Amino acid sequence: MAEAPSKEQVLEVLKEVSDPEIGVNIVDLGLVYNVDIQDDGTVTVDMTLTAPGCPLHDTITRTAEMAIETLDGVKEARVNIVWSPPWTPDMLTDEGRRLLGF
Repeated sequence: MAEAPSKEQVLEVLKEVSDPEIGVNIVDLGLVYNVDIQDDGTVTVDMTLTAPGCPLHDTITRTAEMAIETLDGVKEARVNIVWSPPWTPDMLTDEGRRLLGF
């Protein structure tokens, strides 16, 4: 099996996953809280959404898992939605702020 990806590689592929309602990727929105990469090829990501009850919860979660699973060395991707800490616009990256016109 290929070597496990780096955290940077996981975050880079997650930049291809956008929140469809906002049109900005989940990394620059500040939604990704933690990336855990195991030697067995399991990658677990803790992330949040901009609002509880987001109707696209399952779509965003599955799209993120599928994106991670495209990386060499990934056997399985798991995305956990967490609500603590709650998301605020302060969590946007500089690129996220630029994309949203802040």
